Amino acid sequence: MKKPLFPMLSLALPALLLAGCGESATPTEPAPLAGAAIGGPFTLENSEGETVRWADFDGKYRIVYFGYTYCPDACPLDVSRMIKGYNQFKEAEPELAAKVQPIFISIDPERDTPEKVGQFANAFSPDLVGLTGTPEQVDEAAKAFKAYYGRGEDGGNNSYLMDHSRAAYLMGPQGDPIALLPIDSTPEAVAAELEQWVS
Repeated sequence: MKKPLFPMLSLALPALLLAGCGESATPTEPAPLAGAAIGGPFTLENSEGETVRWADFDGKYRIVYFGYTYCPDACPLDVSRMIKGYNQFKEAEPELAAKVQPIFISIDPERDTPEKVGQFANAFSPDLVGLTGTPEQVDEAAKAFKAYYGRGEDGGNNSYLMDHSRAAYLMGPQGDPIALLPIDSTPEAVAAELEQWVS
Protein backbone atom coordinates (compact mmCIF):
# COMPACT_ATOMS: atom_id res chain seq x y z
CA MET A 1 0.00 0.00 0.00
CA LYS A 2 1.32 3.43 -0.91
CA LYS A 3 1.70 5.98 1.82
CA PRO A 4 -0.46 9.09 1.45
CA LEU A 5 1.12 11.83 -0.58
CA PHE A 6 1.04 14.35 2.23
CA PRO A 7 0.19 12.59 5.51
CA MET A 8 -0.15 15.83 7.46
CA LEU A 9 -2.25 17.50 4.80
CA SER A 10 -4.57 14.66 3.85
CA LEU A 11 -7.65 16.47 5.05
CA ALA A 12 -6.70 19.72 3.37
CA LEU A 13 -5.66 18.32 -0.02
CA PRO A 14 -9.09 18.48 -1.72
CA ALA A 15 -9.30 22.18 -0.95
CA LEU A 16 -5.71 22.73 -2.06
CA LEU A 17 -6.24 20.95 -5.34
CA LEU A 18 -9.36 23.01 -6.03
CA ALA A 19 -7.49 26.22 -5.27
CA GLY A 20 -6.08 26.28 -8.81
CA CYS A 21 -9.53 26.07 -10.40
CA GLY A 22 -12.23 28.64 -10.94
CA GLU A 23 -11.80 32.29 -10.16
CA SER A 24 -8.40 33.76 -9.43
CA ALA A 25 -7.54 34.56 -5.86
CA THR A 26 -7.67 38.14 -4.73
CA PRO A 27 -4.42 39.68 -3.46
CA THR A 28 -5.76 39.48 0.09
CA GLU A 29 -6.56 35.78 -0.08
CA PRO A 30 -4.22 33.68 2.08
CA ALA A 31 -1.88 31.28 0.30
CA PRO A 32 -3.22 27.70 0.10
CA LEU A 33 -0.25 26.27 2.02
CA ALA A 34 0.15 29.18 4.44
CA GLY A 35 1.20 27.85 7.84
CA ALA A 36 1.75 24.28 6.62
CA ALA A 37 4.76 22.44 8.05
CA ILE A 38 6.46 22.05 4.67
CA GLY A 39 10.06 22.92 3.86
CA GLY A 40 13.10 23.29 6.02
CA PRO A 41 16.88 23.16 6.16
CA PHE A 42 18.78 20.70 3.98
CA THR A 43 22.29 20.23 2.64
CA LEU A 44 22.74 18.72 -0.84
CA GLU A 45 25.11 18.91 -3.84
CA ASN A 46 24.70 20.63 -7.19
CA SER A 47 25.95 19.42 -10.57
CA GLU A 48 29.44 20.74 -9.82
CA GLY A 49 29.65 18.77 -6.58
CA GLU A 50 29.35 21.97 -4.56
CA THR A 51 27.48 22.04 -1.27
CA VAL A 52 24.08 23.71 -1.51
CA ARG A 53 21.93 24.58 1.48
CA TRP A 54 18.28 25.58 1.63
CA ALA A 55 19.34 28.91 3.14
CA ASP A 56 21.37 29.65 -0.01
CA PHE A 57 18.07 30.42 -1.77
CA ASP A 58 16.85 32.91 0.83
CA GLY A 59 15.37 35.98 -0.82
CA LYS A 60 14.07 33.99 -3.78
CA TYR A 61 10.79 32.26 -4.46
CA ARG A 62 11.50 28.57 -5.00
CA ILE A 63 9.81 25.89 -7.06
CA VAL A 64 10.79 22.51 -5.59
CA TYR A 65 10.18 19.12 -7.24
CA PHE A 66 11.37 15.72 -5.98
CA GLY A 67 11.99 13.06 -8.63
CA TYR A 68 14.74 11.05 -10.31
CA THR A 69 16.54 11.14 -13.62
CA TYR A 70 15.81 7.51 -14.58
CA CYS A 71 12.06 8.09 -14.25
CA PRO A 72 10.48 6.85 -17.50
CA ASP A 73 7.42 9.08 -17.61
CA ALA A 74 6.08 10.98 -14.58
CA CYS A 75 9.13 13.13 -13.79
CA PRO A 76 9.83 14.26 -17.35
CA LEU A 77 6.16 15.17 -17.84
CA ASP A 78 5.89 17.01 -14.53
CA VAL A 79 9.16 18.89 -14.90
CA SER A 80 8.35 19.75 -18.52
CA ARG A 81 5.01 21.35 -17.53
CA MET A 82 6.65 23.04 -14.56
CA ILE A 83 9.43 24.59 -16.65
CA LYS A 84 7.19 25.48 -19.60
CA GLY A 85 4.90 27.30 -17.18
CA TYR A 86 7.86 29.02 -15.57
CA ASN A 87 9.15 30.03 -19.03
CA GLN A 88 5.77 31.50 -19.96
CA PHE A 89 5.77 33.46 -16.72
CA LYS A 90 9.36 34.55 -17.41
CA GLU A 91 8.44 35.80 -20.86
CA ALA A 92 5.44 37.75 -19.53
CA GLU A 93 7.04 38.98 -16.29
CA PRO A 94 10.85 38.81 -16.61
CA GLU A 95 11.53 40.95 -13.54
CA LEU A 96 9.30 38.82 -11.32
CA ALA A 97 10.63 35.58 -12.81
CA ALA A 98 14.14 36.69 -11.86
CA LYS A 99 13.00 36.28 -8.25
CA VAL A 100 12.11 32.59 -8.81
CA GLN A 101 14.48 29.60 -8.61
CA PRO A 102 13.25 26.22 -9.95
CA ILE A 103 14.87 23.27 -8.12
CA PHE A 104 14.90 19.53 -8.92
CA ILE A 105 15.91 17.26 -6.03
CA SER A 106 16.74 13.62 -6.75
CA ILE A 107 15.26 10.90 -4.55
CA ASP A 108 17.56 8.30 -6.14
CA PRO A 109 21.04 9.14 -4.80
CA GLU A 110 22.39 5.67 -5.64
CA ARG A 111 22.21 6.36 -9.39
CA ASP A 112 21.77 10.12 -9.61
CA THR A 113 25.27 11.54 -9.40
CA PRO A 114 25.73 15.33 -9.42
CA GLU A 115 26.71 15.13 -13.10
CA LYS A 116 23.64 13.06 -13.99
CA VAL A 117 21.28 15.40 -12.15
CA GLY A 118 22.93 18.38 -13.84
CA GLN A 119 22.41 16.86 -17.29
CA PHE A 120 18.77 16.12 -16.50
CA ALA A 121 18.11 19.66 -15.23
CA ASN A 122 19.88 21.32 -18.17
CA ALA A 123 17.81 19.30 -20.61
CA PHE A 124 14.78 21.28 -19.42
CA SER A 125 16.26 24.68 -18.66
CA PRO A 126 19.54 26.33 -17.67
CA ASP A 127 17.49 27.98 -14.92
CA LEU A 128 16.66 24.63 -13.29
CA VAL A 129 19.05 23.69 -10.48
CA GLY A 130 19.55 19.93 -10.02
CA LEU A 131 20.48 18.65 -6.57
CA THR A 132 21.39 15.28 -5.12
CA GLY A 133 23.35 14.03 -2.12
CA THR A 134 23.90 11.10 0.19
CA PRO A 135 20.92 8.90 1.07
CA GLU A 136 20.81 10.60 4.47
CA GLN A 137 20.86 14.10 2.97
CA VAL A 138 18.14 13.25 0.44
CA ASP A 139 16.00 11.69 3.15
CA GLU A 140 16.35 14.81 5.30
CA ALA A 141 15.24 17.04 2.43
CA ALA A 142 12.31 14.79 1.49
CA LYS A 143 11.08 14.60 5.07
CA ALA A 144 11.23 18.38 5.39
CA PHE A 145 8.89 18.66 2.40
CA LYS A 146 6.67 15.70 3.36
CA ALA A 147 7.68 14.07 0.08
CA TYR A 148 7.20 10.31 -0.05
CA TYR A 149 9.54 8.02 -1.99
CA GLY A 150 10.43 4.34 -2.03
CA ARG A 151 12.55 2.01 -4.12
CA GLY A 152 10.87 -0.66 -6.23
CA GLU A 153 12.14 -4.14 -7.01
CA ASP A 154 15.35 -4.36 -8.99
CA GLY A 155 14.88 -6.22 -12.26
CA GLY A 156 18.65 -6.48 -12.65
CA ASN A 157 21.40 -4.06 -13.64
CA ASN A 158 20.03 -1.40 -11.30
CA SER A 159 16.86 -1.13 -13.39
CA TYR A 160 14.57 -0.48 -10.41
CA LEU A 161 11.92 2.23 -10.42
CA MET A 162 11.28 4.73 -7.64
CA ASP A 163 7.79 5.26 -6.28
CA HIS A 164 7.36 8.87 -5.22
CA SER A 165 4.92 11.67 -4.58
CA ARG A 166 4.42 14.16 -7.39
CA ALA A 167 4.26 17.79 -6.38
CA ALA A 168 5.85 21.09 -7.31
CA TYR A 169 5.98 23.28 -4.24
CA LEU A 170 6.02 27.05 -4.58
CA MET A 171 7.92 28.44 -1.61
CA GLY A 172 8.31 32.08 -0.61
CA PRO A 173 11.48 34.19 -0.27
CA GLN A 174 11.85 33.17 3.38
CA GLY A 175 11.26 29.49 2.61
CA ASP A 176 7.59 29.58 3.61
CA PRO A 177 5.14 27.32 1.70
CA ILE A 178 2.74 29.11 -0.62
CA ALA A 179 1.03 26.68 -2.99
CA LEU A 180 1.27 23.49 -5.03
CA LEU A 181 1.75 24.30 -8.70
CA PRO A 182 -0.74 22.52 -11.00
CA ILE A 183 1.79 20.38 -12.86
CA ASP A 184 -0.98 17.85 -13.52
CA SER A 185 -2.71 20.50 -15.64
CA THR A 186 -1.09 22.74 -18.25
CA PRO A 187 1.92 25.07 -18.47
CA GLU A 188 -0.59 27.92 -18.72
CA ALA A 189 -2.07 26.91 -15.37
CA VAL A 190 1.41 26.82 -13.83
CA ALA A 191 2.20 30.27 -15.22
CA ALA A 192 -1.09 31.63 -13.89
CA GLU A 193 -0.33 30.30 -10.40
CA LEU A 194 3.09 31.92 -10.45
CA GLU A 195 1.55 35.19 -11.59
CA GLN A 196 -0.90 34.99 -8.73
CA TRP A 197 1.65 34.55 -5.93
CA VAL A 198 5.01 35.94 -7.04
CA SER A 199 5.33 39.66 -6.39
